[in-house]
Amino acid sequence: MINKYLTFAVALVLGGFSFAQEEVKEEKEQGHINNNKFRQLYQEFSTPNQYRTASGAPGHAYYQQQADYKMDIRLDDKNQKIYGSETITYTNNSPDDLEYLWVQLDQNVRAKDSKSPLRNGGGVPPADQPGSFVGEHFKAPFDGGFNIDYVKDAKGKALPYVINQTMMRIDIPQPLKSGEKTTFSIKWWYNINNHVTNRGRSGYEYFKKDDNYAYVIAQFFPRMCVYNDVEGWQNYQFWGNGEFALVFGDYEVNITVPADHIVDATGELTNRKEVFSKEMMKRYEQARKSFDKPVLIVTQAEAEANEKSRSTEMKTWKFHAKNVRDFGFTSSRKYIWDMQAVKQGDRTIMAVSLYPKEGNPLWEEYSTKAVVQSLKSYSAKTFDYPYHKAISVHAKNQGMEYPMICWNYGRPNEDGTYSDRTKYGMISVIIHEVGHNYFPMIVNSDERQWGWMDEGLDTFMQYITEQEFGETYPEAIAPNKKYPSRRGEPSKIVNYMKGDQSFISPIMSNPEQVHQLGNNAYGKPATALNILRETVMGKESFDHAFKTYSQRWMFKHPTPEDFFRTMEDASGTDLDWFWRGWFYTTDYVDIGVKDVKKFYVTSKPTKEIREIMEERGLKESDLPPLVFMAEEGSEDFTESLKKGDALSNSTPLREYVMDNFTPAERAQLKTPKYFYEVTFDKPGGLVMPLIVEYKYADGSTEKIKYPAQVWRKNDKEIGKVIASEKELVGITVDPDLETADIDVSNNSWPKQEKPSKFDSFKKKVKK
Repeated sequence: MINKYLTFAVALVLGGFSFAQEEVKEEKEQGHINNNKFRQLYQEFSTPNQYRTASGAPGHAYYQQQADYKMDIRLDDKNQKIYGSETITYTNNSPDDLEYLWVQLDQNVRAKDSKSPLRNGGGVPPADQPGSFVGEHFKAPFDGGFNIDYVKDAKGKALPYVINQTMMRIDIPQPLKSGEKTTFSIKWWYNINNHVTNRGRSGYEYFKKDDNYAYVIAQFFPRMCVYNDVEGWQNYQFWGNGEFALVFGDYEVNITVPADHIVDATGELTNRKEVFSKEMMKRYEQARKSFDKPVLIVTQAEAEANEKSRSTEMKTWKFHAKNVRDFGFTSSRKYIWDMQAVKQGDRTIMAVSLYPKEGNPLWEEYSTKAVVQSLKSYSAKTFDYPYHKAISVHAKNQGMEYPMICWNYGRPNEDGTYSDRTKYGMISVIIHEVGHNYFPMIVNSDERQWGWMDEGLDTFMQYITEQEFGETYPEAIAPNKKYPSRRGEPSKIVNYMKGDQSFISPIMSNPEQVHQLGNNAYGKPATALNILRETVMGKESFDHAFKTYSQRWMFKHPTPEDFFRTMEDASGTDLDWFWRGWFYTTDYVDIGVKDVKKFYVTSKPTKEIREIMEERGLKESDLPPLVFMAEEGSEDFTESLKKGDALSNSTPLREYVMDNFTPAERAQLKTPKYFYEVTFDKPGGLVMPLIVEYKYADGSTEKIKYPAQVWRKNDKEIGKVIASEKELVGITVDPDLETADIDVSNNSWPKQEKPSKFDSFKKKVKK
């Protein structure tokens, strides 16, 4: 009898699968590679080493180079030219001897012979903006590239160099050995571009009404390329989309401009008393103690009077910045200037805004508030802001970032009115660009190669900051209940992820090689991190890991693997499946309810069991005590099964409970009446947690989050048994739209029929 029981038990466990195996046992299946979506990322990741550890932290031999700059800059406001001379001291902290040096000449993207405009294909657009059309077809190419007057060593001897588009190789007389420094000088000038008409990252805007210019100047000097353990020299050309890979260093910069201009820049202003009036100094000291509202350093009335002046004298503003990766500045006689103090630990940071009258009343009301909120929100999730100021500069059509300073759009109509779209757009871009101080100005990723590492992380933090801005300033978002963030929420990325795969690239792509940079580098990674925080890891675990990453890589050069590994290391969560799906593929989320079956407990063998018994020559008396499940609608199902719970309907089950539990224990047992087999399928390729809300006949609901690992053995569909004392009447997958599911039509049981357009039209007509 024991053998018969074992045979029967095997048959019960294996069921139809055992027979299927017997039928095809002579046909051997083809082997396959491990495509399980939960396999580790060993193939994709670089091997940990002494520079970068398996935990995601810098290794014991981690190094980075240093480039220190001393510059004298002169702005020609009459002819829109900029002249500069710089001395660079470069320290080779690598273990390698360097045969030559690479320097970036980013302005060469605007040279007359630049190849950047030739790289894209296309045809005649059906419509175009006038400015773009004129710039493309009417105007001669703008010659905005660097004019290099000389490159000399510390003794004034000319150094040979070769310019390859936006890169310049300097051939040094002998290799720069590990641990050594070298000093050389470059003198240069270039024509400043109009950033309004040609969408440059920096340049000037011309104000026709008062015949004035406002300058936002960046990428304006030859800058050292990064040399590290990952890329060697990062001398990938600047084509326009991939931003910058830069070296930390100290800057001493003297900026000479017309005497009636207002200037601010990266770094600390070291000759404030020379360039400020007494009244400005008084207001500045007041601002340093004003933690609740901005103080105007230059009022609108003063700015309007100033823009009528035309000083023939020049004034030099001197700035000193320590441990920054870049330098930017702004200059104009049109600027209104306000500042507010922000407390960070035991330090006071200045939140600063500069804007012409064309930015008011919007900028005076909201710009510095947005800067303050950014400093508070970002610091809480990463590290205390280490610099002494953060500046927001008004620039039409602009959104660009540099250490301590950024350009931001958002201009009211000429009569001072503005739409909600303009207001929220301005607040959001300020939050985003100020946030770039953290990523990548301090956590210094390689933007040229990995655009998402700064844009995606920053957009994720922007979403959190926007929501906190709405909580801090509810009057600014009234009557909305929450800030209307453009990116971050899962629903905002659905249209992109379900789009034409021909125009979608993995996040882990170079910015120059994607079709939709905004969605690829900003929206999708921000959404992925939001889902990771809210749905997969939980806020506490995510926030700890994210802060760990931020603090590990402050003032260093992290790679994607450093981020991925740290997030796992600091949280104790295996996320390889998540990184692979969201970052290395263009798969999408689509999870649904495929089928629901109802079962009841019975003491009688069902048809399926009887057939197995007959095949094996078993009688009912041969069976051990068993619980049988009859599917509703089958020939085994009888009305009597509906009358009781599981204990009432099954004698073996009732006897087992009576024999093995005390009366007190029996009182604690559930007595389920209903049993459901729910099959969930996953038409989409992305693995995600299975979030399900079950609704019962009494109106109650139960939400269960099955971990993503539920798909580890079957990537197509899985089954779940629901044992309940209450009748199940509804099932909804992802009820709160947490996962960016691209098709919710299969998310419900019973299936919710979507009304046709005609039915919707009839309802409108009746109203």
